[in-house]
Amino acid sequence: MTTTPLRKDAARNWERIVAVARDLVDQGTALQLNDVARRAGLGVGTVYRHFATPEALLETVATPSLEALAEHGRHALADTDHGRALEDFLSRIVEAQITDAALPPVAATTTDALPRTTELKKSLQSTGTTLLERARDAGAVRPDLAATDLVPLMCGIAHAVTVHGGTLADRLETAHRYLATLLGGMRTVTPPTT
Repeated sequence: MTTTPLRKDAARNWERIVAVARDLVDQGTALQLNDVARRAGLGVGTVYRHFATPEALLETVATPSLEALAEHGRHALADTDHGRALEDFLSRIVEAQITDAALPPVAATTTDALPRTTELKKSLQSTGTTLLERARDAGAVRPDLAATDLVPLMCGIAHAVTVHGGTLADRLETAHRYLATLLGGMRTVTPPTT
């Protein structure tokens, strides 16, 4: 699919809108297109021409993180230590959810505003499923863990860390501790020898 490149002024406006939205998301402010237009110094119509809904704008803000996670997933699929590959992938997902405020709401929603968001989320889900199946087949994780458990578990950790609060460094440390606890529970248990 080819798209017509934006004129220079339209591209600048698009970038300005996304930058303002990024700042608002990072501050924890809900995106409202009229507010974004005012803060960007643009007409409301200009913002609506680029982004029909606040959800589309939020997904655009989250896209770089989703793309980075998808790229990391491709590298994880090449790792022959299947348990480590799954753990590393899940660690990256949790870190991204803690460091990018746009990611948790986009990851948690079941309906996407943009086809690119759907494509990236499907890619991440497929990667997570493959990594889990490989780890399960290698005996690295419990056989009863389902691929559909991964997204709620990662979102749960991100939510718990947000509730815990603290600085970014504190939240990342807490996220890694919670993930380590979860991963410990996911691993297969070898029965003691007698």
